[in-house]
Amino acid sequence: MTALSDLVRPDRYPRSSRYDPAWLLDLDMGPNPLWLLEDLAGDLDLRPGARVLDLGSGKGATSVFLAREYGVRVVAADWWIAAEEASAVFDAAGVGDAVEAVRAEAHALPFEDGSFDAVVSIDAFEYFGTSDHYLPYLLRFLRPGGQLAVATPAMTREARELGAVPSHIRQVVGREAMAWHTAEWWRFQWETTGLVDVTSARLQPDAWRDWLLWTRAGIEHRPRGRAAAQPVIDMLTEDGGEFLSFALLTARKH
Repeated sequence: MTALSDLVRPDRYPRSSRYDPAWLLDLDMGPNPLWLLEDLAGDLDLRPGARVLDLGSGKGATSVFLAREYGVRVVAADWWIAAEEASAVFDAAGVGDAVEAVRAEAHALPFEDGSFDAVVSIDAFEYFGTSDHYLPYLLRFLRPGGQLAVATPAMTREARELGAVPSHIRQVVGREAMAWHTAEWWRFQWETTGLVDVTSARLQPDAWRDWLLWTRAGIEHRPRGRAAAQPVIDMLTEDGGEFLSFALLTARKH
């Protein structure tokens, strides 16, 4: 069995397993985005025709998945990927009529208030969402009763509680890990705004194993990337799930 075939796991991720692993890895901007989204969507009520903002959509895999699997209309917003590049992915995947690509920075979103029924962010929220001021800003664009869903790298314990980021993590990701909070940190952060009801806040079981499978498959698909990927493999193997995870979070706007 190859590392690439390990990305087809119909027992745990039946929807994601219908997608070509090589296609997914060609769009790689973070670990196993469809697995994260499929798991997260189980805590959501995504109805056909709903308007969804995919915030930090990268090269577009999650937006394709949302449109195909749930029949929603997606606005794919990312700062690092040109709208033309993302649109080409959507057209090639046959969802160009359901997904609109927008180049936008997360703190300057070009949308009207109440534009969306849901906001989804996969492996991106840690870069802009930890500020005390960000959630109130983002909620402007969500209608009352709308849903917010985030999958973000997490720690099983806060770095502040540990006294430092564990060395095997700090050596690979540096200070970025300071934004990798526990699920309960996120719950408190959101609930204390008084603007949302948090409907779920959990760590994904064996998230580090999924991340490891993805990284190994990436090396097989793109061997020249081994030098960059091997430290991640070493970090995950040493950690073994002691500290590293992903937090899956959902909430409804009041």
